[in-house]
Amino acid sequence: MPARITFEFETPQGRRATSLAYERRGAGEPLLLLHGIGHHWQAWEPVLDVLATERDVIAVDLPGFGASDGLPPDCAYDLTTVTPVLAAFCAALGVERPHVAGNSLGGLLALQLGREKAVRSVTALSPAGFWTESERRYAFGTLRALRGAALSMPRPLIDRLSRTPAGRTALTSTIYARPGRRSPEAVVAETLALREATGFHQTLAAGRTVLFGEDIPSLPVTIAWGTRDRLLLRRQGVRAKRTLPGARLVRLPGCGHVPMNDDPALVARVILDGSATG
Repeated sequence: MPARITFEFETPQGRRATSLAYERRGAGEPLLLLHGIGHHWQAWEPVLDVLATERDVIAVDLPGFGASDGLPPDCAYDLTTVTPVLAAFCAALGVERPHVAGNSLGGLLALQLGREKAVRSVTALSPAGFWTESERRYAFGTLRALRGAALSMPRPLIDRLSRTPAGRTALTSTIYARPGRRSPEAVVAETLALREATGFHQTLAAGRTVLFGEDIPSLPVTIAWGTRDRLLLRRQGVRAKRTLPGARLVRLPGCGHVPMNDDPALVARVILDGSATG
């Protein structure tokens, strides 16, 4: 079972408290891992043990996702709220300025933490926030459809689909280029995580106006994009490079939107290389 910690964080309305679940493994310089919308810390399982050979790895369930509590009712799920939560979470663990790697929503949060100089280095895998308006609408519509499908399916059907490569493809091919590689147990767990994510709609609502438009010149930044990303198309990586001209832009051949499952060895090496320069 993952660990859990309760802590306070600052908001414009005053101090608030929340509780986040996390998994911690390994030793070395600290590395914070942030998953995407509707997912949970287990998205990092394919690379976690490799990363833990060289880093003190902390994979956290974001507020309102996985086993973490949602934010208090008067808190928005936007960058100005969630990044202070993550900074307070690290402080509560006694971790000062970790390296950070994030995927999708987690990649956007990682970049924001870099902008605020709260981390040592940033590795962003298919980060949100570099879309055109039409691309954003497409991505959000796809995410709503995935959530609606997860909500509509009874648990026995999810279990049955997860047992075959074709069923796992039906459930997860939007985010994985190689969905057959995902274990049946992992597919069931992440489908349930998407269905039960209390922060899903608030996070989407907060993302409607998000565009990441500032450079982070003082930190090592790596942007990596899967060549088979079907949710946030890879041309957004070119825009990210224009916004962050000093960043290292890495191509992930054959990988989808959540590349940790598609090529664990490559993704682990990209993250370790990116955090080695911090």
